[in-house]
Amino acid sequence: MKKILLLVSIFILLPSTFFGQSGKGIPQNLTTENTFSKSYSHLNDFEKILTSNQITTLNTTLKSSEKKSGHKIIVVTISSVKPYASVPEYAYHLQKYLSDNLKLNPAILIVLSKELRQIQIQSSNKGLNKLTEEETKNIINNFAIPEFKKGDFYKGLENAVTQIVKKLE
Repeated sequence: MKKILLLVSIFILLPSTFFGQSGKGIPQNLTTENTFSKSYSHLNDFEKILTSNQITTLNTTLKSSEKKSGHKIIVVTISSVKPYASVPEYAYHLQKYLSDNLKLNPAILIVLSKELRQIQIQSSNKGLNKLTEEETKNIINNFAIPEFKKGDFYKGLENAVTQIVKKLE
């Protein structure tokens, strides 16, 4: 009886090890959808580095700048870029996700990670016409990073957004 039970168990369990599914067939879109949030507003503080008053003020600034310039700016703070290798790669895929999946089409996407000590300003085709790569580097180096070094991430983001809005107008 024990031998029969053993044989039945082997025949039942053995095929599942040979025919089990691996994660290799998972489409890239499914990975992207699981990585990013289902909705985004103008300011998305996922790293929780801003106070509620700072979020409200910066969100108001971003909304009013969109009304003035006609260009949407989205700011995202993150503590991790997994499964991506770097903040620029994360920002590129997030920009694509926002445009393709959520239909937000931001002209400028700012991704900041306090923990990783990195910032990326990603421009869409609409934003590239108004803001060059050299101007982006200038904004980061002269307006954002000095404030980040002081530990004032709100002021750094506010300065960067103000300079970007000036360039977009």
